[in-house]
Amino acid sequence: MIREIISYEWFTIFMVLGLVFITTAKVLFTNRFLDFIGVIGNSKYLKLYTKDQKFIDFFDALLFFNLVISISIFTYFSYLTLEPSQSFELDVFLKVLLGITSLAIIKILTERLVGSLFEIDPLIDSYLFQKTSYKNFSGLVLLLINALLLYTINPSKEILLVAISIMVLINLIGFMTSFKNHQKVVINNIFYFILYLCALEIGPYLILYKIIVEYKA
Repeated sequence: MIREIISYEWFTIFMVLGLVFITTAKVLFTNRFLDFIGVIGNSKYLKLYTKDQKFIDFFDALLFFNLVISISIFTYFSYLTLEPSQSFELDVFLKVLLGITSLAIIKILTERLVGSLFEIDPLIDSYLFQKTSYKNFSGLVLLLINALLLYTINPSKEILLVAISIMVLINLIGFMTSFKNHQKVVINNIFYFILYLCALEIGPYLILYKIIVEYKA
């Protein structure tokens, strides 16, 4: 059975753009990129590059652009899959892309502000670097998943849930790695840690979910 084709031209263009960002990162930072792709199950990358972090890291920025593009493609494609009566609209996709990008940037800046206010910049910088590394890695995986969903696998609700589970697992590994590396600090400040989780980790996603639900309604 030939799968129904929607229109993947714009999806393809943005996926190629994401691939350009990844390729640029690989060409400009070859050794670092090779260390980066082994970040799952290997702490070498984190140990080597944590101390070299800057406020704006070009390598991470390139991978971040792919991440927000890949998340936007997956989000909108999932919506079109679950709502087959809807068709692709470029302006809607661009709003999704802008919303996800803005949310991610605001979240990072807020976390850095919290670090400055409580004078724990080194701890926050280390934590953000580790978390960002795993998120950017999930962006690489999500690019591949998007390609499979768009051009190979016939998408369904179950397959989308599997894809989401893979992304959650990767980021959960990153969270547990960060928790392990800062275990003593977290235990000594458990109240602030729980407050942080609610305000900066869980809260933004609940807000995003509410916005999506209201928009759909």
